[in-house]
Amino acid sequence: MKIVTIGILVFVCWASFSTYWYVCKIKGLCNDGEIVFIDTIKVVDALTADSLTKTAKLMTLKPDSLVIYFAFDKAGFVYDSVISGYYNKSNSYMLQNATSELLITGHTDSKGSDEYNQSLGYRRAESVKEYFANRGIAAERIKVNSKGEKEPKESNNTDEGRARNRRASVIIKN
Repeated sequence: MKIVTIGILVFVCWASFSTYWYVCKIKGLCNDGEIVFIDTIKVVDALTADSLTKTAKLMTLKPDSLVIYFAFDKAGFVYDSVISGYYNKSNSYMLQNATSELLITGHTDSKGSDEYNQSLGYRRAESVKEYFANRGIAAERIKVNSKGEKEPKESNNTDEGRARNRRASVIIKN
């Protein structure tokens, strides 16, 4: 009787261990007490499920455009949390979408000649490109152009309007 009891205990232990090994270690279906940090899902994020592997992936939606304003006759800009946040969102999106590109367009107010403003708009777009490229987005995936003073956002008749026209716009194209 002792041998039968020991045999049953050995069989139960072996069955439990092999089930644990198969389910948890081979299939990876057990949560071994790992701490998993999950970001909160924002408006820019959506959850999609892969039906083959039964895993969930966080897919970032394409962020809206970004507008960066410049001082008069300057191509440099001040980096802030808005620009940094846009970089993070656009980088996440571009990592998931291999064909997407950043399109940066430089603009100026109407002060100065057309040729000078075209060149200044291009320098502004290049400085934004340099910021994004230095942070990790591949330079070949960033396109720049200049509209100079040709597409004002507001009237160039006031100081406030001219200040709003000295800008670079950043959008993601697929």
